[in-house]
Amino acid sequence: MGGGTSLVTDRGRTTISEDVVAKISGVAAREISGVHDFGTGPARAMGALKGRLGAENGVTRGISVEVGERQAAVDIDLVVDYGVAIPDLASAVRDNVISAVGQMCGLEVTEVNVTVDDVYLPSQEGGAGSGEGARVR
Repeated sequence: MGGGTSLVTDRGRTTISEDVVAKISGVAAREISGVHDFGTGPARAMGALKGRLGAENGVTRGISVEVGERQAAVDIDLVVDYGVAIPDLASAVRDNVISAVGQMCGLEVTEVNVTVDDVYLPSQEGGAGSGEGARVR
């Protein structure tokens, strides 16, 4: 990340950082019921470790974006709550991200790729501590 986009008008230029688009995408995705967490297993474990050390839980964990002059593409890696219809959840996340980025940044979102990395089971709360999830017995 770190690049940005320039919205050029006759009155000046507006530059929007990829980090901004990633944060907006992360917040928009979190607004959808059934989204439990973001990132792959190792990313979530690293986030938990950073949290124990006092670091802020990153809004952009599990979110990557590419931003061009007028368009953006978003990749989201997430964990869903057990029992949620994954295709419906992915569609709702996609729609909310497209809407939020479009409204706030004025960018056309060409795609939102959703990867479901894990399913959160309520029995995982306070589990073995590996961050990889409990085994079903």
